[in-house]
Amino acid sequence: MNIKYSLVLAILFFTSLVKAQSVLTQEEAVKLTLENNYDIKIANNAVEVAENNTSILNSGYLPTLTGNAGATYNLDNNESEFSNGTNTILNGAESDRYNASLSLNYTIFDGLGRQYNYKSLKEQYQLSELEARETIENTVIQLFSVYYNVSQSLENVSALEETLKISKDRLVRAEYQFEYGQNTKLGVLNAEVDIVNDSINLINSKQQLKSSKRDLNVVLGNVLEDDFTVETEVDFALQFKKDSLFEKAKTRNIALLQTEKNIAISQLAIKSNKSAYLPTVGLVGTYGWNKNNNNAASFVAVSTNTGLSAGLNLSWNIFDGGSTITRVRNAKINLETQQLQKDNILISITREFNNVWDDFTNKLEIYNLQENNIVTAQNNFSRTQEKFKIGQVNSIEFRQAQLNLLNAELSKNQAKFAAKLAELSLLQLSGELLNVQF
Repeated sequence: MNIKYSLVLAILFFTSLVKAQSVLTQEEAVKLTLENNYDIKIANNAVEVAENNTSILNSGYLPTLTGNAGATYNLDNNESEFSNGTNTILNGAESDRYNASLSLNYTIFDGLGRQYNYKSLKEQYQLSELEARETIENTVIQLFSVYYNVSQSLENVSALEETLKISKDRLVRAEYQFEYGQNTKLGVLNAEVDIVNDSINLINSKQQLKSSKRDLNVVLGNVLEDDFTVETEVDFALQFKKDSLFEKAKTRNIALLQTEKNIAISQLAIKSNKSAYLPTVGLVGTYGWNKNNNNAASFVAVSTNTGLSAGLNLSWNIFDGGSTITRVRNAKINLETQQLQKDNILISITREFNNVWDDFTNKLEIYNLQENNIVTAQNNFSRTQEKFKIGQVNSIEFRQAQLNLLNAELSKNQAKFAAKLAELSLLQLSGELLNVQF
């Protein structure tokens, strides 16, 4: 009666412990990562900087307005001789001057350089968005790699706990058999050794689970408590056929899109550098105010001037020593380099796509085989266990069947999450990773 009561209490305690742990779903993990991961935050800040650079305030199209002001005070000793022969001597003669002005400068035409530069800034902004997307994709892959490590560790702990429970039941049976003279002490000792081995494996697996949870929390931005669990079920939801997915890879792959943006930027760089061949036309305007308070030796005691001036200026760097020619040549070489890189990336995508596709299909097939193997191993263990209870198999054969079942479960767990990660890598390569539901 006491044993039954203890078992009921243990079950209730375990149930309450499981309920106390919050389940972090895959969708919630992605949401927390996008909100709190530091690499993603840094990438988003870089996008904001690039967006600010595309503002009209950074385009060069707006005029500049400069204000200037000044004041001067003089204290002089002055001896003056006038044309009529009179002399004037002033000691400590005071005078002061004040001035203020507003100057406007506006470039009317600069050889279209600012137009190409402004377009280049927009292309760089779009490139920064692609770089941020690449960071997000890599972080999501990192997230699920760690998430599935936690999932696999959870299932491994569960399998090892069941194995240890079976080993403890076997020890109890061996002790009873030895007590009633149906077995030797060797059966008891073998069961005790197996319990120790199973206990060590369970301890190591639990430690691996704790470490994996900490790794997951780092990717999430360290926003969770240690007391949480994750989902262990996965869905293989790849809806694309190989050919259609490969076409997406050739148009949506993040590395390819970045290279295309770099090509556009290089093309604009050539045009921007060529703008130095043309003249620059600018508009200048100034409004000024000046006031002079002169000393007594001056003919004018106080003078105040206000005025507006405006003009056009033209600047044409007819020959700059060859600097512009060199920049244009180098820009053309950079464009050729970007085009070569695009061709190289297309070749790499073809090879990598076929490799990742084969890896995914192979791992998925292995997982299906492992699932079938679980059924076989479970049936084998169940029959061996029944025969062990009636003494038709020895402890060594029983242990072997037990280990076969455990290894089948551990192998199935590994194959399941390896196949899922291979599927995610395939989606990332084809540019569809962020378009699927997790």
